[in-house]
Amino acid sequence: MSRTDDALAGIELTDDEYRVVQSLVRNKYRAYDSSGDVVLKGSQKMFRLKEEFPFVGPDGDPVFTVTAGGILDVAGNYTLTDDVTGEPVVVLDRQWTMLTDKWTLRDPDDESVIARIESGSTLADLLRYASDVFSFIPHSYEITDAGGGHVGSIDGRFSLRDEYTVRVEDTGDVPKEAVIAAAMVIDAIEGN
Repeated sequence: MSRTDDALAGIELTDDEYRVVQSLVRNKYRAYDSSGDVVLKGSQKMFRLKEEFPFVGPDGDPVFTVTAGGILDVAGNYTLTDDVTGEPVVVLDRQWTMLTDKWTLRDPDDESVIARIESGSTLADLLRYASDVFSFIPHSYEITDAGGGHVGSIDGRFSLRDEYTVRVEDTGDVPKEAVIAAAMVIDAIEGN
């Protein structure tokens, strides 16, 4: 039985759409539900050999932590671990490509693919990589399940700070919490 079949012990996200906003100062994020309430907060720990992103619920209680698989992990994996049970929930893998951002969410037990997150525009990615002048172009990603079926999207907005709308319409076996966390981690890792 996959760990992704159950919600995380410390939080359950039930909306189909969330707004993720980055702090102006550093890689700190907040996710808001459709009512405008903060449902999840995450931040990248600074000065760590292995990148670490602890997440807390709206009351400040630890919910889960995303940790890099290795030191200075440029193209590697990040494990989302439930802080309540101590069990890994999903592994977020970055596929290193020159022109697009590609990520895979895998089951930590059997390594099977749960979902894929891939940038929506190769041309926009190419422009962003070619020059910082184009860094203002918002990122967009499509979320698909293991079979390639549409699950949702991550769409950037024009803003002084990074801001995304994360839609997860039909999750199936894809945990919403992992998708929301992935949006924040991808933004921090990709330097979006």
